[in-house]
Amino acid sequence: MARLNRKVRVASLSIISNTALIIFKVIAGVLSGSVSIISEAIHSGMDLIASIIAFFSVKESAKPADEKHPYGHGKVENMSALIEGLLIFVAAIMIITEVIKKLIEPTELEQTNIAMEVMFISAFINWMVSRKLYKVAKEEDSMALEADALHLKTDVYTSLGVGLGILLIKLTGFTILDPIVAILVALLIIKEAWVLCKNAFDFLLDSKLPDKEVAEVKKILLNHSHQFIDYHKLKTRRSGNMKHIDFHITVPADLTAKEIHDIIGSLKKDMNETLKNTRVYIHVDPSQ
Repeated sequence: MARLNRKVRVASLSIISNTALIIFKVIAGVLSGSVSIISEAIHSGMDLIASIIAFFSVKESAKPADEKHPYGHGKVENMSALIEGLLIFVAAIMIITEVIKKLIEPTELEQTNIAMEVMFISAFINWMVSRKLYKVAKEEDSMALEADALHLKTDVYTSLGVGLGILLIKLTGFTILDPIVAILVALLIIKEAWVLCKNAFDFLLDSKLPDKEVAEVKKILLNHSHQFIDYHKLKTRRSGNMKHIDFHITVPADLTAKEIHDIIGSLKKDMNETLKNTRVYIHVDPSQ
C-alpha cells in the first residue's frame, strides 16, 4: 500500500504541474502571438491528459489478482503507456495544423520577454518533476510513470527550444523562426510517441523481457545448475511492473518432494532478489 501511495503521489504532482504550466503557456501564447508557444501549450495539454491516465492506471494496476483476472491487472499500465503515446501523435498533428495557419497568415511577436520567461520556467519545473517521476518509475518498475516522465522530459527540450527560438527572433527579427521551431517541436514529440507506443505495444503482445534481464535469469539458472540436470522452455514476459518467468527443469528421479521444493524455492528467491517484482513458474520434469 505504501508503494502504491508513493506512485499515486508522484502521479498527482505531474497533474498539478501540467495544469499550472498550461495556464501560463496559454497566457504567454495569447500575449505574444507565438505559434511555438501555442504548440507548447497543446503539448502540455496532452501531457496533462497523459498524467491523468497515468494516475488512474497506477491505482488500477495495483489491484490484486481476482477470479476474472488471475494474472492481476498489471497490463493496465502498458495500455496506459500506449494511449499516452497515441495522444502525443495527436498533439503533433495539432501543432502542425497551427504552424500551417501561421505560415499562411504570419504575425509579429509581442511581449517576447514574458514569453521567454514562461518557457524557461516551464523547462525548469518539468525538469524537476520528470526527475522525480523517473526516480519513482525505476524504483517501482512502473511503465505508466516512466511514460509520464518521458512526456515531461520531452517538454523540457521543447520549452528550451521555443524559449531560445523567441530569443533569436528578438535578436534577429526573423519571425519565420517561430513556425520553424514549432515544426521541430512537432517532429521531436512524434519521435517520442513512436518509441513510447512501440515499447508499450511490445509488452501488450507479451514480448520477452529485455536481453539484459533474460541474461540475469540464465545466469541464476547456471548458478543453480548443480541442483538439477537441465532447464528448458524458458519464457519471459512483462505485465505492468510484474515480470513473469516460466521454465521447466529436469531433476533426478530419486529426489524427494522436499528436495524439489527446496530447489524451486532457492531459484525463486534469487530471481526475486535480482530482478524484483517477479512471478516465477517452474515445471518439474523427472529424468527418465
